[in-house]
Amino acid sequence: MKTILTASALAASLLVPAAAFAGEDASCHFHGSKPAAEATVVQCAAQYKDLLVKQGKLDKSWQSVAKADKVEQVPGKRGKEWKLAFKNPAAADKDKATLYLFYTLPGNFIAANHTGQ
Repeated sequence: MKTILTASALAASLLVPAAAFAGEDASCHFHGSKPAAEATVVQCAAQYKDLLVKQGKLDKSWQSVAKADKVEQVPGKRGKEWKLAFKNPAAADKDKATLYLFYTLPGNFIAANHTGQ
């Protein structure tokens, strides 16, 4: 049941236009293939995490998680991707205590989940 709910939430978030995730100034929407700086991707991921809280897709306890615990480049379906992990020690469900955000190398959002896959 949890898997169905997580998959449904992820699918719903993918249906919203990408511009909605970029923020009012669209500072987290990039064109081209030049890799984004790590600091830029970290800032965009923090903004996206806050948006998920605001939309009610993440518990309010995630609001206090200020920085990514781990930032790395990993192999993806279309080449390298950024993978960021945020940890929330206050999460009620320990299976969802880590939030993973994935971005293209240039810095555009791909996906968010609690599995890291």
